[in-house]
Amino acid sequence: MRSEAHFLERIDHYFPREHEFLALGRGDDCAVLRGGTDYCVTSDLFLEGEHFRRDYFSAADIGYKALAVNVSDLAAMGAKPVAFTMDLMAPTSLPDEFWEEFLKSMSGLARQFDMVLAGGDLSRCERLGVSISAFGAPGATGFLRRGNCAPGDILFTVGDFGLARAGLMALEAEGLKARETLPSAVLAHLRPKPKVMIGTLLNAAGIKGLMDLSDGLARDLPRFLGPDLGATLTIDPATLHPNVHAWCGREGLDPVEFAMLGGEDYALLGAVSPFEAGKARSVPGYVEIGTVGRTPGITVNGRPFTNPGFDHFTQ
Repeated sequence: MRSEAHFLERIDHYFPREHEFLALGRGDDCAVLRGGTDYCVTSDLFLEGEHFRRDYFSAADIGYKALAVNVSDLAAMGAKPVAFTMDLMAPTSLPDEFWEEFLKSMSGLARQFDMVLAGGDLSRCERLGVSISAFGAPGATGFLRRGNCAPGDILFTVGDFGLARAGLMALEAEGLKARETLPSAVLAHLRPKPKVMIGTLLNAAGIKGLMDLSDGLARDLPRFLGPDLGATLTIDPATLHPNVHAWCGREGLDPVEFAMLGGEDYALLGAVSPFEAGKARSVPGYVEIGTVGRTPGITVNGRPFTNPGFDHFTQ
């Protein structure tokens, strides 16, 4: 991009300035949001070398996923996405064509959920980075939260867990060839689909809580339950995606343990009372994986599961 003004002109080309959510949109010192209700807000960093590599992420993949991971957080709250802000750390070495693809892909996802770009910031930087904050309006029962489980509640998932991890490992091992050998896994890693409609349906179904699986089931499940509860899981290997089995068979890995460790799946994990589970069971993709226990710890298929999973600061 030739200048900041040119960059902003291209942003305006892809993202409208006006929206029912905004009393005042981009162009002033701050945006002004229309009130009258509570809103949830989430933020995510998407940094080159930490969260993606341009070796196998296209400009369109980067633009899409930078926004999608935030939308997935809103889906996990049972919220309706309405707006986002974007801070860009932009290397001057990237050509105009890169930014056209980046903005076009991101704006396409924003239009899918009727989200408006409310504002943000631009800065020159040596490596590409995107920081997004997204806002959501409450669903049918308000916002779905973690930590509302009770012993005996049913735990369920919607979406494939472990699939994106298989895609990442295949891309790291094979590069772009992995798009041919494990296409579903690669797509799950590069282009995760936020489950907004599913979150809306689950909200209306009266479930107890929901979260998105971004760090893997082993790491995220204790966060979902809280410190005083545990879980007994029964995971049928047949419910795991064939690409997970293909990767694990190639590498000599146990597919259930691999899927537990997961990462960047953006599947949904939820809990529902067994007395209120009827409506939730009708939601597409709903799969029961276990029950909430009275004591901390996780068992999987009858065995204690002690691998803590992914940690951003130790791995």
